[in-house]
Amino acid sequence: MKKFYFLLVCVVLPVVMCQSSHGGGFIHSRAAYYGTPDGKGTTSGACGYGKFGRNMNDAKVAAVSKLWRNGTGCGACYQVICTIPQYCNTKGVIISVSDYGEGDRTDFIMNKLAFNKLARPGAEKKVISYGVVDIVYKRVPCQFPNSNILLKVHENSRFRDYLSLVLLNVGGANDILALQIKNDWGEWIKMRRAYGAVFDLPNPPKGALTVKFLVDKAGWKQATDIIPYKWKSGDIYDLAFQL
Repeated sequence: MKKFYFLLVCVVLPVVMCQSSHGGGFIHSRAAYYGTPDGKGTTSGACGYGKFGRNMNDAKVAAVSKLWRNGTGCGACYQVICTIPQYCNTKGVIISVSDYGEGDRTDFIMNKLAFNKLARPGAEKKVISYGVVDIVYKRVPCQFPNSNILLKVHENSRFRDYLSLVLLNVGGANDILALQIKNDWGEWIKMRRAYGAVFDLPNPPKGALTVKFLVDKAGWKQATDIIPYKWKSGDIYDLAFQL
């Protein structure tokens, strides 16, 4: 029955969903899901978002494999649509990358809340029962209405000895490629991508620090004296702008 359905919808591509039914730019793949007691994300995601990663993007998150790109893919947003016509809705769900994970020929391992959003109303149990579903997906801009980019001093940081930073709520559709801080002498110092979305620097300079980050296809974005002299791990600073 499924093959006959696709023949009716797409004469040129009889076995897969026709791209024109979703617009251009979609890629065919598969998606699975992982379970947590509340259906949200995990606090130990490989992007380093911690507790924030459970609720980012309205708690619709996923782990990725080839889209991970050594951590550069952290925070990217994708529209994911499953292709079981009798059970899946036509708009799918927008997910944000918060973790790394490999599955059975899958590009996404979504939290259960996001996976349920693939379904038509009332068909959530049917979609969940598949475990792994065929999908189409494409990169889309992340949207955080009324929210600025946040800069977090990661919990692993130790004042004066080790500084670790992660950017949160980054909108748009471009990757964060690099992060630098400027000391009191006006020297820009490159931070290392430690893992995921986390950048670090041993023996950071003293004093208030200026931060800038390199956005793919958009250049450097700078915030002024955002980190005060006496910073501590867990601090979060509002950069007062959004991409």
